[in-house]
Amino acid sequence: MISTKTAYSVYILTNYNKTVLYTGVTNNLEVRIIQHYMQAGNNKTFTGKYYVHFLLYYEDYKYVNEAIAREKEIKGWKRIKKQELIKTINPEFKFLNVELFEKWPPDKLQ
Repeated sequence: MISTKTAYSVYILTNYNKTVLYTGVTNNLEVRIIQHYMQAGNNKTFTGKYYVHFLLYYEDYKYVNEAIAREKEIKGWKRIKKQELIKTINPEFKFLNVELFEKWPPDKLQ
């Protein structure tokens, strides 16, 4: 199971077909992924419109300013560089949601 004890996480999500990459920052990775999941099909949000709620990558930070700086850095990259980063912890591009929640989608949505 993924550790969620750090204060902030930078994360990369994708859709089921892995055609979209989305980078974000949060102070609670579990809650944030559930929020993305609950927005599925909502055309008013990027992650909702493209059904982006599958975790591929995350980094943990103690300080919010470090996490925000890293998020901005990654967002500025081309897709191929983001894919290379994902491969450093997830070479098979597996969805990490099950590691975070033990079951995906979780029975109880927060």
